Amino acid sequence: MIFESPENFSTSALFDLDRQLDLRQRGNLIELDRQLHELWSLGKNFILGWCPTKTGIELLVVHHYAIANYTISSAGQRADLPPPDDTHAFVMRMLTGSRRLNARQLTTAARLFDCEPYRRTLRQPLSDSAVETRIIDRLVQRYSVSHVPNRAVALFDIVGFSLLSPFEQMTQINSLSHSLNSAHSKMLTKRMNINFARSSTGDGFYIWNRDLGPEANIQLYHFMHLVLADNAIARSKALGRTVPELRAGFHIGSCYEFYQAEGLNPAMHSYIVGDVTIELARMIERALPGQILVGEFQAGTETKEYGEPHTEGIDSIRFIEIAQHNLSQLNGLELAGDAIASIKCYLTGRARSDGSFTIRKLTLSDKHGLTRCVFNAKINIYRIGGTPILLGIEDRRLPGDGFIVATAEHIHVEPRLHPVTPDVLPET
Repeated sequence: MIFESPENFSTSALFDLDRQLDLRQRGNLIELDRQLHELWSLGKNFILGWCPTKTGIELLVVHHYAIANYTISSAGQRADLPPPDDTHAFVMRMLTGSRRLNARQLTTAARLFDCEPYRRTLRQPLSDSAVETRIIDRLVQRYSVSHVPNRAVALFDIVGFSLLSPFEQMTQINSLSHSLNSAHSKMLTKRMNINFARSSTGDGFYIWNRDLGPEANIQLYHFMHLVLADNAIARSKALGRTVPELRAGFHIGSCYEFYQAEGLNPAMHSYIVGDVTIELARMIERALPGQILVGEFQAGTETKEYGEPHTEGIDSIRFIEIAQHNLSQLNGLELAGDAIASIKCYLTGRARSDGSFTIRKLTLSDKHGLTRCVFNAKINIYRIGGTPILLGIEDRRLPGDGFIVATAEHIHVEPRLHPVTPDVLPET
């Protein structure tokens, strides 16, 4: 059996948390990683949970298809297990968040999957410290699958990619990769350390924040702004077809995160698939060149009411309002040598007689005959001493109602929540 070296372990699995451990603890966890690798069996099994014991650790190990088999059908449910609905919720909770279970939960889960827990003795007992628990969770998740109920994902799609020559395709993919790295570097200067990951679609990338939560979702939206801005600047300077024309989508939804097998080890970087990626793929099929679409979603974020923070559910419209409020963090960043004075991001609509604007909700029909609602987004970046960068397409340029794209409704939002931000400058 071939294992990763301790050097790879310390730089990937522990994410610098190992600096808070002594050498004996590090050696203990490296040995645990080797045992997890053995139980993983080249991807045959998932490790769903763990529980510390007096001499080591107890692990819940199931075949990779066991979860799917269970959730597809609950026929023949055993009497000593929870009712189907409760059991399904229990399984989903196991796949969400921490994988540490107490002894009772692990025993219940083992009965559920008709298996016996694996007991492993370690060089020394686990310390039960918070840092050690986080590291073990990350190790276990690398040999498993996780369900993320609320994650923001952006999709960048290269227009006309299949019509390019292989050399042009390579050049445009490389240009987009550079824009991603450049945007990341710029955010770091503002101490906005977005932990972004990417997955290729062939003609673009899915991008997501490895960190979770409301702030991580909003930071990903800001990250998308800077990627598109860097691409727009590069296109204005490019000769030939070396820089891609993009269309983009943004959505928040559920997904499964997993680590594909690469050779004899799980990959270092995770992949995602789920409702959020499916929705984005269907959205981008109907997007126009240069367009930015935002899906219709319900997400959670932390807000402050009367000075007291609390968590509330928000929809797409409210999410963009909160994102706009936080955009001042990017003021002062330089794009092509000119500092950003301000950024306006908003969902487009038509003008009203009182000077405000509606928000146009669009409905798209995909090739499978399914429909979904989206919003057309605009991003205007104003620079000190430089021309503004206008991203997205104006509402007036949207095609008329048809079978594929139609207006579902015009939503009026109170000016207090949705400031008027029309296109005041001509498109360039």
